[in-house]
Amino acid sequence: MSARLHASALPAPQWQPAPDQPLLVRVLLAPALAPTLSLNDWDLLLRQARRANLAGKLAHLAQTGGWLDELPAPVQPHLHSALLLSRRQTQMVGREAGFLCNALAELAGPVILLKGAAYALGGHAPAPGRMFTDIDLLLPAAQLPRAEIALMVHGWDFDPLDDYDQRYYREWMHELPPLHHRRRGTSLDVHHSLLPPTARTPLNTAALFDDPRPLPGHPGLFVLPPQDMLLHSAAHLFHEGELPNGLRDLFDLDALIREFSVLDGFWPRLLARAAHIGLEHPLALALRYTQRWLDTPVPDDVTAALAPRLIGWRQPLVDAAYHRALRPPHDSCRLPGQDLAELALYVRAHWLRMPLPLLARHLARKAWSRVTASPAAPDGPDPAQTTAQTAAQNPAPNPPPDPTTARLPQQPPQQPPDQV
Repeated sequence: MSARLHASALPAPQWQPAPDQPLLVRVLLAPALAPTLSLNDWDLLLRQARRANLAGKLAHLAQTGGWLDELPAPVQPHLHSALLLSRRQTQMVGREAGFLCNALAELAGPVILLKGAAYALGGHAPAPGRMFTDIDLLLPAAQLPRAEIALMVHGWDFDPLDDYDQRYYREWMHELPPLHHRRRGTSLDVHHSLLPPTARTPLNTAALFDDPRPLPGHPGLFVLPPQDMLLHSAAHLFHEGELPNGLRDLFDLDALIREFSVLDGFWPRLLARAAHIGLEHPLALALRYTQRWLDTPVPDDVTAALAPRLIGWRQPLVDAAYHRALRPPHDSCRLPGQDLAELALYVRAHWLRMPLPLLARHLARKAWSRVTASPAAPDGPDPAQTTAQTAAQNPAPNPPPDPTTARLPQQPPQQPPDQV
């Protein structure tokens, strides 16, 4: 059976989300709620969706569910714009993949796409409506020097970093410093592992290159096999601590599990790969929170097999922190202790990433940099502050996408600000 399923074909949860869940989560899990919302509810829902980088997913559900055109008139342009942006991103990623194939054609090892680009070009379940900001690649470490030269020859530059941050990436991280293309503006992250070499979790990085899958239509590019793709998503969220997009990444995990779990022998292979690579703990957390938040179907024997990987008496503290940090990053979703939870998970991510002496030095250096940095210019108006009525009274035109650029667009072109 194919591992590729259209997101609308995934079984929708048959349960009702808890009433204390954020409005965005309740609507994404029970889309039948959406047509019943008032204009004020939609005002809040769209703000939460944009902050969580889930506006495209919401729009995709509305379109595939057949109720987008039944929504209040001021709401519809925002969802149509989110769909346009998501589709444009996918088109641009496909074009950029061709440029990368050409730039890295001489490398000996496989060039593996990760995360959003892999989902989009591989047709995987998280892709419809998904927003992302850059392209992630995984290469064998031995190929990094040649890859770096090849990318620079083809127009890529490293983002400006001071000497300390350059050293931080090159000695202690699992990726090169971020790159951008001089002409097209595309952002690129080049990884040689899924976790830093200094991480407390021993990772069998060589195993990641055991069985890459060719990406149809893009010769020379590969994606991870299903088990490894899910494990990377789990590690990205629950080891690296990517909290600003935490809810989006949790929905990614839910979609991947629903897609891949129909494959024969998926769960035993997943457990075996997690043990072989060294990612059992992130997997245990991923399954725990997708079940709790999204009612993701996970076999009881899998949950039992991973239970020893949770951390005993400390687990309730971790649960309390993630219960706060996985909510949409919007003021309406904050709970008591939110700042403390986010700080604790930030420190936890760094604790997992590096040994204590290096961690202490790194955090001290970053704190000092913030203290001594020049004051930033005041931010402009929060794009989440216009009202539904204002947007309806002052529509703005949406110019066609510029076909000459491969930048991954992050905002709908000339879209009215963050509310309907």
